[in-house]
Amino acid sequence: MRALRSFTVRPHLPEALAPLQELAMNLRWAWDDRTRDLFRWVDPDAWDATRHDPISTLATTSPERLAELAADPAFLRYQASVHEDLTRYLEEPRWFQNRTSALRQVAYFSPEFGIAEALPQYSGGLGILAGDHLKSASDLGVPLVGVGLFYRHGYFRQGLDSEGWQQERFPDQDPFAMPLTLCEGVRIQVELAGAPLQAQVWRADVGRIPLYLLDTDVDENPDELRGVTDRLYGGDVEHRLRQEILLGIGGVRALEALGVDAQVFHTNEGHAGFLGLERMRRAIVEHGLTFDESVEATRAASIFTTHTPVPAGIDRFPRALIEQYFGSWAAECGIDIDQLMSLGHRPSEEAAAPDDERFNMAVMGLRLAGRSNAVAKLHGAVSREMFNELWPDLDADEVPITSVTNGVHSGTWVSADMSDLLARHVLPEWDEASPESWERVWLTPDDELWRVKEQARARLVAFVRLRVKLRAIESGISESEAQWADDLLDPHALTIGFARRFATYKRANLLLAQAERLQDLLLSPDQPVQFIFAGKAHPADDEGKKMISQIVNFAKELGVRHRFIFLDDYDISVARTLYQGADIWLNTPRRPQEACGTSGMKAALNGTLNCSILDGWWDEMFDGDNGWAITSAEDLDDLGARDQIEADSLFDLLEHQIVPLFHDRPGGAAGDGWLRRVKSNLVSLGPAVVASRMVRDYTTELYEPTAAAADSLRGDEFARAKELARWKERVRAAWGGVKVTEVDASDEPAELGAERTISVTLELGSLSPTDVAVQLIHGRVGQHDELVDTATTDLACADPSAHPATYSGTVTCTTPGRYGFTVRAIPTHADLPTPVDLGLTTLA
Repeated sequence: MRALRSFTVRPHLPEALAPLQELAMNLRWAWDDRTRDLFRWVDPDAWDATRHDPISTLATTSPERLAELAADPAFLRYQASVHEDLTRYLEEPRWFQNRTSALRQVAYFSPEFGIAEALPQYSGGLGILAGDHLKSASDLGVPLVGVGLFYRHGYFRQGLDSEGWQQERFPDQDPFAMPLTLCEGVRIQVELAGAPLQAQVWRADVGRIPLYLLDTDVDENPDELRGVTDRLYGGDVEHRLRQEILLGIGGVRALEALGVDAQVFHTNEGHAGFLGLERMRRAIVEHGLTFDESVEATRAASIFTTHTPVPAGIDRFPRALIEQYFGSWAAECGIDIDQLMSLGHRPSEEAAAPDDERFNMAVMGLRLAGRSNAVAKLHGAVSREMFNELWPDLDADEVPITSVTNGVHSGTWVSADMSDLLARHVLPEWDEASPESWERVWLTPDDELWRVKEQARARLVAFVRLRVKLRAIESGISESEAQWADDLLDPHALTIGFARRFATYKRANLLLAQAERLQDLLLSPDQPVQFIFAGKAHPADDEGKKMISQIVNFAKELGVRHRFIFLDDYDISVARTLYQGADIWLNTPRRPQEACGTSGMKAALNGTLNCSILDGWWDEMFDGDNGWAITSAEDLDDLGARDQIEADSLFDLLEHQIVPLFHDRPGGAAGDGWLRRVKSNLVSLGPAVVASRMVRDYTTELYEPTAAAADSLRGDEFARAKELARWKERVRAAWGGVKVTEVDASDEPAELGAERTISVTLELGSLSPTDVAVQLIHGRVGQHDELVDTATTDLACADPSAHPATYSGTVTCTTPGRYGFTVRAIPTHADLPTPVDLGLTTLA
């Protein structure tokens, strides 16, 4: 039976405690230790019972306790100090405010945001990254708003049956009992295949950053539409399409209704890609632009970030659904479905029949974004190769997809003890420190660093013991019988953590293929080793669930459950404790299927050493001394043979390097070799893996150039967008007439450091020299006449009025040995976001 009316009952706070409400409603408490300590003071038992949720803590604290606090001078002084900290944090100028910038407002769209356990609107890495992006944007003062969906059941809560098989629960989420505020009077509507869908908007304050979440559970919607925002990543392909329409199109409309004038639109993966279609529709309907002109106006203000290194991970919708849900959009924009489908058409996915055609969300994201990026350098190379077919005239390494390597929010993930150590030995604001400042870690006393790691490991062991014991009691086991959990793990043993989404390519069960070697490690009396696993498999992924079951049953069957643990119901709190307490962070993906993988970054900042396949971020940041690299055999097509080789490499590292080094402890203290690696890890990775570096990179390399382009192309009633569209149409039509007819350069030997002049004659057809750039690509010549370590030099046109045109320039011979060059012509225009934006090129 549904309630006829509903309302929220909030705890009544004495007037003296009014600041607690403001502090609880701003999610800065998720990364501010003093605020968390304040709420722990309110009621320590309630704080723990509510999984560290300030709103729930206040709701469950007795009136008598609140009255007692309101009369406690010490508590009130501390409350005032914490409240003043928040006010200062929200109002004082920060990094961005000390810059001269054209950037006014970024709208950051993501299907999930992992901010805190108290707001469970995330499933894994994508959402955690989005949460860290918002937190660091807040710390840096970057003008940004987040846009997402509010899922009434969130992502699932995980349990295990007696066979270790994952069970899912989808609890109801009450937004009124969360740090959310309803945006009163704000309702938006989108059309779903002719049916109107209404959504209300909730606001979460993430420090200085507002996060807006759209929610369809409103009375105006029929039951089948109220559930559009029921679950994260739930339902069939049509349900997913409905969610993505709401996120993209509804998100743009929500910003308008809220009075947010977004200047730059950043799409975190393809799920929100339909925001581009809504902005195109407005340009056409409200400003009279043509379809091509609307594309240019939209692209100028758009950034697309891809997180998917394999084509199978991209959302692809069948043509029939696109016709059903976007037929009216196409008609309103004056185009047919074929033109719309072309935005998401991938040539390699050419269908045998039109009905089999798929609309690729990543392809649309790339086509409607002026700037695109991957999330690690290796992922950038993989993405350029994967999407090379969209720019067929270009070599893969020139495809216009750059990379900004992910980072992690230090305040969220680093233990208080480690943060205090870094504050004393690096800088008080250590997450903003330069690489030179991080070098001071080498001067940290070994015993001090070791004490931080020992304490974190002890906390992890206590956490695991209590959690396993409570799970046993909840399953019906008596408290006396559950006391076996009190002996789990050894607070002094080498502790290896593995926690992430249980997808098959991540190979959480790689160790199990060599059970005897693993058992020998676990049961060694002299050099004990223990493993802790955590993670969820997607509800529809039986192979991922099978890996969880294998890990659980391995521990049962081989008598190693005291050293080999799987923790269920993985969330932010479990992850944080693991990152801080583990000694080794294990990562075993099949290279190059990991886009970035930020869990190892969080571990690294806590002095936990990585042992990983060279994939994602580790490929660019491993230096030979800051952790260990597992051999990768990606050239093998036989996955079984590949897994065998890589498992052998992992066991060899454990048996011959990692375990002996950890246990080399003269006098019971940590050995010099282990702590030298821990320090090397902190020095080399500390300045590189923080999200403040990531957000600064996004701001300077993507947000600010995009903001300038957006203002330029949208000004004067989109005059420059219209001109750019006409120019592109003219250049594409005439490009076949562009030919390199002569290259004049000496092939005589040159002295090192000498200059060599090159002259190129170009037939332009109907184009002019201002439309075409001629580039000299030069570098060393390899064994097969390929150019290596190339540089690009633009040649100048001697006489812009001459036809054919002559371009010339000089190159300095800086490298001894065989040196060579080639010449190419590409279109050029001041408003192109990248020099190879059109993908057209003519080679000599």
